[in-house]
Parts: sequence; structure tokens; C-alpha cells
Amino acid sequence: QGQVMEVTRSLIFLLSFQLLHVTKGSMVWLNKNGYEDLVVAINPQVPEDANIILNTMSMIKNASNYLFVTTKHRFFFKSVKIMIPKTWKKNTNYSRLKTESYDQADVIIAEPYMKHADDPYTIQYGGCKEKGLYIHFTPNFLLNDNLINVYGEKGRVFVHEWAHFRWGVFDEYSSDTPFYVSRNSEGASIEATSCPAGVIGVPVFPDCLRDTCEARSCRYDGQLYEKGCIFVPDIRQNLSCSVMHLQYMSSVVEFCDKDTHNSEAPNMQNKICDHKSTWEVIMESEDFRNSAVMNVSVPPETTFRLLQAQDRAVTLVLDVSGSMSQHGRIRHLRSAAELFLLHIIEIGSWVGIVTFDSDASEKAPLQQITNDAARQKLVQCLPTIASGQTNICAGVRKGLKLIADKMNTTNGSEIVLLTDGEDSHIATCLDTVKQSGSKIHTIALGPLAAKELEEFSKLTGGLKLYAVDGFVPSKLTEMFSAITSGSGDISKQSLQLESKELVVQHSGWMNTTVSVDKTVGNNTFFSIAWNLSQPFFFLRDPKGKEYGSSDFTTDDSNPNTARLSISGTAEVGDWQFYIQNIHTATQSISVTAASRPASSDVPPVSTAVHLNRANRAFNPVAVYAEVRQGFLSVLGATVIATIEKDSVPAVTLELLDNGAGADIMKNDGIYSRYFTSLQGSGRYSVKVNARGRNATTRLSLKQNRALYIHGYRENGKIYMNAPRPKSDNKEIQVKLGSFSRISTSSLVVNTGDSTSIYPPCKVTDLHARIENKTIILSWTAPGGDLDNGKADHYIIKTSENLLDLRNHFHHATSVNSSYLIPKEAGREESFKIEPEHFIIENNTIIYFALCAVDDTNLISEVSNIAQATWFIPPKASVPLAHDGNNEGADSTVTVAVVAVCAAVVCVIVSSSLCVLQKRKGKLDVEIMQ
Repeated sequence: QGQVMEVTRSLIFLLSFQLLHVTKGSMVWLNKNGYEDLVVAINPQVPEDANIILNTMSMIKNASNYLFVTTKHRFFFKSVKIMIPKTWKKNTNYSRLKTESYDQADVIIAEPYMKHADDPYTIQYGGCKEKGLYIHFTPNFLLNDNLINVYGEKGRVFVHEWAHFRWGVFDEYSSDTPFYVSRNSEGASIEATSCPAGVIGVPVFPDCLRDTCEARSCRYDGQLYEKGCIFVPDIRQNLSCSVMHLQYMSSVVEFCDKDTHNSEAPNMQNKICDHKSTWEVIMESEDFRNSAVMNVSVPPETTFRLLQAQDRAVTLVLDVSGSMSQHGRIRHLRSAAELFLLHIIEIGSWVGIVTFDSDASEKAPLQQITNDAARQKLVQCLPTIASGQTNICAGVRKGLKLIADKMNTTNGSEIVLLTDGEDSHIATCLDTVKQSGSKIHTIALGPLAAKELEEFSKLTGGLKLYAVDGFVPSKLTEMFSAITSGSGDISKQSLQLESKELVVQHSGWMNTTVSVDKTVGNNTFFSIAWNLSQPFFFLRDPKGKEYGSSDFTTDDSNPNTARLSISGTAEVGDWQFYIQNIHTATQSISVTAASRPASSDVPPVSTAVHLNRANRAFNPVAVYAEVRQGFLSVLGATVIATIEKDSVPAVTLELLDNGAGADIMKNDGIYSRYFTSLQGSGRYSVKVNARGRNATTRLSLKQNRALYIHGYRENGKIYMNAPRPKSDNKEIQVKLGSFSRISTSSLVVNTGDSTSIYPPCKVTDLHARIENKTIILSWTAPGGDLDNGKADHYIIKTSENLLDLRNHFHHATSVNSSYLIPKEAGREESFKIEPEHFIIENNTIIYFALCAVDDTNLISEVSNIAQATWFIPPKASVPLAHDGNNEGADSTVTVAVVAVCAAVVCVIVSSSLCVLQKRKGKLDVEIMQ
């Protein structure tokens, strides 16, 4: 047994070395060549329709065959689980869920919230080679075969999205920059953003009226072609390698590889993956390394299992050993668990309570929460006394028994396991847990909780949470508040609006604003806690009504907390808490508020926090927070992450959605930052507060949507599809009122894995433009430590060959940037390059890239590569040439084009310029003040 224990501990260490709690974790695994346990989940608000199931199965079967072909007989889909909502009728063909849940599914099927927004997409937080979060399809995409005309065959679309999700590759087209200037044997020409290069087709301007489009010639207007000009490819051409662009074409059966990749195209694949082809990235994946080519012509059949969600069943398994009497832990546990039972756990759920010390005791059998009286009954069973040793497995086994006694199975159930102590016998029940079909959420309280605790969560897909000791229970309350249903029915979930704690001096005031927006307001509650004696306080609603301390409820068994529940729907607006510490000494005071959605028809604003080890040098920790309403991204929010560890001062980070540093895409509703202040090994808690203080909230659709096929050319004739719905192309502005949301997570850092020395982060948004025959480079400043602080200086290089600049950056021609003093991370940098040593002539392209250097001479990765081009278009407009040649009218327009390789934006400035050619020496730089 000792050897088993040692092996288990070693395994746990190796697994946890990779970190971390990520709120969403895929269960997909590669069994030789076949992907097993792919989970597809249907949202509970989708109306029942058996064709959704049938069409999903058909799509994945077709995708499996196409995946097998495009990966050269290497991968296919072996087994798939489809989750049926509890809201659909029961069926004997449906099995009970085990640890699968909607919020951890690989593919979700849900309404888009906006009409006609049927674009499939994949949520990708991280960079190149990093797995995505989930793939989203709408029911209409699966049911409406007319959409095949604008997206292509569904199985092929699935493979395109799977490549995003599984291997961390990106699109090889660009809706924002559909054309760019490319060098050719005759000088330069305008090409379509594509992979491979040289796709045959024609640029057209779709002149649309309602649901019909006619194609007319594109015009030059100083911006390459006029805005709105699109590329229409020939539907039949000798093109085999374009899965991440033109997968809908029947001839496309491969990913672009090293030989066929278009490294010049200004698309996300080039920007994020350093101009590597998608197949090169896939070949570097763990999947590729762990598989071999199959010697068969077709893959095995995909098998499907249909699973249906049941009522939520949760057992609280709570540590009451002697150490829980220290630091007020048992009191904080009761307070936090009380809030969970009264306000967090959803109506209709089944809940039981078990406590454990050296043995385990049943405090409340599994019972259904049908009303407030049922909630209060459970609260009375919460523990108040702590003593004895710690036997975690005894608690877990008792918790599972409670569920099995009532439900006759533990499949699909949950355990909330809280402990503050060590237990050397955890390994003895890991197999029981694995076989139980129950999901275990762990809460580690304080610095000495068992190091192996998170293994329960890792085995079952549960949450891994951690709370530091404090004077008030707010930290523990935040963790309990994170344990909401994973069913996907957010309309019934509690959303935390506020969690704030301050140390308040004698006679000092703590005034707090809690914003209630239009998307929430049901079952709203406010809670105030203190560690010494009750302060003076009152709460004022947006209409001026005041609630004094006598309106709040206190409990004899929990005398340091007062709660107020608002009947009906809470008033929209700012609720003001006024609190004065009237105790003779300084004390800690906290405020907590939560609410449920105001309507099942309008999704609430929500926030989810995710943590990851970035797949780059030093493997830094990245903190991500997605802010959204339904599936629409919320833009312009202020997002602050607070990271805590026992006995270490808290660190705050502002997360940014600026497309720089840890943030890979600007304005996608995902706010990101690197965490560089690691203070040794151990557990860290992460709280994210997202706020919007504007009267109007900006929403947008996902930016990395599947390609909408505007049209195609066949036998010389252009066929145009109906236009993409106009609402799909714009930001939406809605008046929700000010909002605030809290979301929490945790991470574990191990010995030898906690470096705090980092270079500046890679610049990913280098741009160039031309003004008065001067090149102006601009980018977002990196930090001295990744995207924090500021760098010491920059190294800027230039070349006439893109790949030479990428592969041999330090040998390229230097740009004199010695006078440029880096700004703080996140600020915009800009400086001029005067072409005094250059001759200007037409059709020359020059590339720029940079590195940042910190004060210890650590150097960042090479930035994206910016392309500056001086180009005189041959004609004023482009006819609908049937051979694909761009010949137009006789008039000539002179433009200066500045395209950004591997960036989404291509800036072109009108001017009569020629192109510069390098003669000698360095380029001179003028700093932009």
C-alpha cells in the first residue's frame, strides 16, 4: 500500500505541475486514432426537436470521415455523448448523466439570442496550439439545410471548428482585411487574403436589396478596393489544401502545409502562429505525436450515446475536525454554507449534509428544496462545533451513500467537499470516486489543506476552489457562490453582484454601491458581516427607500452576519450601502450581494473566469474573464482580478480586451492579463469583478465566426447568396443600466514552477502607416514582465523578405530606436522612420518587426510582422473579368498601401508615393511625442 501511495502522490504532483483549475475542462481523449467521449450538449431553452439529435449525429459522422481524409488517415471521431436537456421528454433510449455537464461540453447547441446569427464559432482564449473552450452551433444551423449554401456542408464546417478547438489553429481568411498587396514577378498586385495564395476568383462589390445581391465592379478608393468589396472564388479549381478557409469546396481535402502556406496573408493564423501553416501546428500537437497513420481507407463508425440531465443532487461534505476551530473557520463555514443553502442552490435541487472528523456523520438526509422553509430546515443542520482528526474519505463515502439511498444511483450527482486539513489516506477512495459517476467540487480552506485534495476534482471534472483565511466569511462565500448548476439554464442561477471586504477604522465609513441592472433582480439579497461587533448601517435603494439594520435578519448561531432579501424584483439602479464602524477598535467588514435573472427570456450579463498556462516561453499563468450577455460579447467593461494567497498581500490586475499581451483578439469580450507576481508554490484564489458604468452597454457577435459564403463563380458566371443579415455585422447598443458581476476560481503552483522572472511579452499588434513620405510604426507597449510594468528598450528590424525577418530577425537590418523610451504596458507606442537613405519607387514592399528588452536584458519573442507597401494600382476599377485578371478602366489612382501581415487591420493611406529601396546603414527614427 505504501508503494501505491507513493506512486499516486507522484502522479498527482506531475498532473498538478501543469496547473491549474480551469473552470471548463474537456473530457475528450485520444484513444490511438479515435477521439472518445466528445460531449455535445443541447441548451435547456432549445425547444424539443428530435431532428436536432439526428442532424447532429449526421454532421459528426460526416465530419469523422472528412477529418480522417484531411489528417491523412490519422484521426476520426470514435465515440460521442449527446446531452439531452431535462426539459425534454424522458425516453428509454436516454441514459442518466454521470460527470458530464452542459458547462463543460465540447460542443453546445443553443439559440444565439439574436435572430439570424447562425454563424458557427469556437471560443479560443489562448494563443497558437492552445485548446479552445467550446464550439457553438445554433439549432437553426443544424435544422435549416438552406444554410449549406452560405456555410458549406455541415460535417466540413465541424472539422474547421474542431481544428480551432483541439489544435489551436486560426482562420486563414479575414473578413476585415479581405485583400492585401503581394509581390510578384511584375512588381506587386492586389491579392485575396487566402491560403493557399493564388486562389482563382474575382473581387466584386455586392449591391444588395433586401435578400438579393447583384455583383458590380470594385473600385479603388485609396483603401485597396472600396470598403465592402469581397472576393468571390471559382467553385471549381485545382485547390486541395484550404480547410481553414475554403473547406466548403469539394476539392479541398487537406490543411495548408509548409509548402502551400501563404505566409503573407493578413489573417489570424499568420498573426497568432508566427506565419506557420495550420498543418505544421497540428503536427506539433500532442495528438499527432501520440498517433500513427491508420492503414485503412475509411475510419471506423462513430458511436453515439444519448444522456439526459436529471434533478440536481448535492451533498455538502464538511470538515469539522479540530483545526476548523481555528481562525474562525467553523463560523465562516456556517455563514458561507448558509448563504449557499438560502440563496445560491437552485429551487428543485436535492441537498444533503454530511460532516466528518475522524469519522463521518449524516446531518441531513438528501431532501428536495421546494420552498424557503425547506432551505431553512437545511440551515438548521449546519455544524457549529469542531473537534477531532481528519478523515476525508469517510466523509466522501458517507456523502455518496446519502445520494445513493435516495436516488438509487450516484450518477450525475455532486459533492461539495470542504476541508482545511491534511489526510494521508486520500488515495484509498480515489477509485471509489472515479467509479461513482459523481462530480466532486473541492474547497481548500487555509494554507494546510491536503495537497492531494484537487485530485478528486480532476478525476470527476469538478471545481477546484480555494479560500484564504480571513476575519470575515466573504472569501469562503465567494467560493460557495461559484458552485452553481452546470445545466446551462442560467435563468435559474444566482449571480454574484458584489463581494467587498475592507478594514475599517473606529468611526470610519465603508460606503459601497451595488449596481442592479435590467437583466437581474429576482431573489436579490444583501449581506453584511463583521468580525468584532455590529456596525451602524443602512441600505438605500435607487428610489430612495432605506432599509435599516432592523430590516436585516440575524441568526443566533451566526451572530456576525446580517441578511436582507428583497421581495419581488429589485429596483434597477444603484443600491447604496452606508456602513460605519462604531466599535472601539478597527475591524473587518464585508458586503455581499447576489441576484437571479429578471426574466427567462432575456439572458443576464454574466462573467466566467478561466486560468491557463500559456503555451510559450516560461509558461506564464494567464487570467481570462469572459463577459457576455447570452452569447453576445460585452465590450468596454472594467474588469479587475484580485489574486490572493495565504500570508501574502493581494495582487490586483486590470484585465484588458485590447488584443495585446495575453489578449489575443481585441473587442471579443474576453479580458486577459498575465499574472507575473507568483509568490512561491501553493494555492492562489482568483476573484474577478466586471463592471459597466455606462448608460449604454456595447455588445457584439463573436469575431472568429465561420466564413459566410457570399457567392461563387462557375463557368464564368457569378452566383450571389443572400447577404449576411445586417444586424450580424454591427455592434449592438443596449440600455441595461450599470452592472457588476463577481466570478471566482483558483490555481495551484508547485515547487520549481513559480518563477517570477519574465521577459516582456510578444507584441502582436504592430502596424504601419505612411504620412508625408514617412513610415510610422505603432503598437501596444508590452511590459517589463510580460504585459506588466514597462520594457527598457526596443530592437526594431526591417527586411524586404518576410520569412527572412521571421527566421533571422537578429541578423536583419536594424532601425535606430535608441531615442525611444518604452511606455507603460498597454499604452500605445508610435514613432517615425525617416527614409533619408532610401530611394522611393513603385511596387516595393518592406517588412518590420520588433522585440522588447527588459532591464535585465531578457528579450521578448519577435512581434508580428508589419508590411509597408507603396503601390500604384493599374486601373481605377476592377471589372468582373471571367479569367480572374484585374483589368479595369483607363484612369489611374495612386495610393500608398500599408498592410499588416498577420494582423487583422490593413491600413492604406492615399498619397502619390513611390516605394523605398534599401541602400545602406540604419533607418533614422523620430519619436512621436
